[in-house]
Amino acid sequence: MTKPTESSPKVEPFTRAPNRRIFAAPARLRGSPFLLLAVRLIFVGLLVVVTTVTVASSRSVEEFGPPTVIGLIIAAVGLGMVVLLLDLLTPNKRLTSVAGVYLGVCLGLVAAIAFGSLIDTIARAWELSGGPAGLYLNLTKILIGIVICYLSVSIVLTTKDDFRLVIPYVEFNKQASGLAPILLDSSTLIDGRIEALAQSHILDAPLVVPKFVLEELQTLCDSDDRHKRARGRRGLDLVAHMQENPRIELTVEQVDLAGKGVDRMLVELALREHMRIATNDTGLQRVAAISGITTININEIAAALRPPLFLGETVAVEITRLGEQEGQGIGHLPDGTMVVIDGGSEKIGAAVTGTVSNILQTAGGRIIFARIDGAIPGSAESMAAHAVSQPREPPGTKAPTNAPDGETHRRPTHPSIRNPRRG
Repeated sequence: MTKPTESSPKVEPFTRAPNRRIFAAPARLRGSPFLLLAVRLIFVGLLVVVTTVTVASSRSVEEFGPPTVIGLIIAAVGLGMVVLLLDLLTPNKRLTSVAGVYLGVCLGLVAAIAFGSLIDTIARAWELSGGPAGLYLNLTKILIGIVICYLSVSIVLTTKDDFRLVIPYVEFNKQASGLAPILLDSSTLIDGRIEALAQSHILDAPLVVPKFVLEELQTLCDSDDRHKRARGRRGLDLVAHMQENPRIELTVEQVDLAGKGVDRMLVELALREHMRIATNDTGLQRVAAISGITTININEIAAALRPPLFLGETVAVEITRLGEQEGQGIGHLPDGTMVVIDGGSEKIGAAVTGTVSNILQTAGGRIIFARIDGAIPGSAESMAAHAVSQPREPPGTKAPTNAPDGETHRRPTHPSIRNPRRG
């Protein structure tokens, strides 16, 4: 019998070409398409006007007729369309790459001018400036300039991260304005509460999801464990939903940190790009703190926002299961806080009120201890559901499996509270 496979959700970043930065435009930029359209129209108009006026200034009235004007307009518009097409094909431009291309072209032009001057000097010395030789010399200078510009751009783009070694105090790093961006790890995405925090503007910094975190979630989606598959799908669904939310500024970045663990890549990326890390993983939080990285723990935020409880206050909770000690019942508050009720073992499935007697703060959250005051009988369905789910023996009464031969386990002295319906 084959196990049915569950398809994982399709997230937009995995459909893009590799080595691309996928950027969800900020809300402040999504409302300006008309401004960008106006800039493009002005660009095409300037091309047409400048080309037409320049040619008209060197032609007579007879030579500058309607066919010439139409041809110039078509040529200028065609050139503008080519430039705009290249612009539209690269919507997610990186400032570091643009700066690298600009610097490479500048260096290439300077080197081309130097080589051109050297070629002109040699041509004058050998009297090769006139005739067909001059044409080939000009062609040689143009080709050398193109080759040098290409090599300069290629070298700068492939070594821009190491430029600090060549030019002190100069490095191709993007400078983020305002608060430092926040890196999201897989535990935060699976948890899901980060979306509500971002919508409430408590986190007013850009959110960044590295591509390797999405790959980690995709690996969970392909797992044989259905619980892991559900967690992976939940994380990918959250990323897709946050990308569609105009109130959230989310970026999915492709980074070159292959061959390392996910936690190590997160720490290195945060150090390199001066970012913070949002995580529920206490191990990653400790490593980041040692490296001097600011971390945001969603569980700590949730714990800080819980309403305080004090000794002697009254708490209402539904008892759902037995506690570890005799006579204890366990329930949970709406925020997930566990409540241990003394004397609640006989009221499984009932809603009770108790007086807080102690509050224990642990790394995983608060545990509230209360003494039972009164009970509200639960419904038949609720009591039956909780009763069936109870263990056959009370806590601590199960005989050890490694008891020596001939030795019997001593039964508890207190009466059994095993569910009589289960036989």
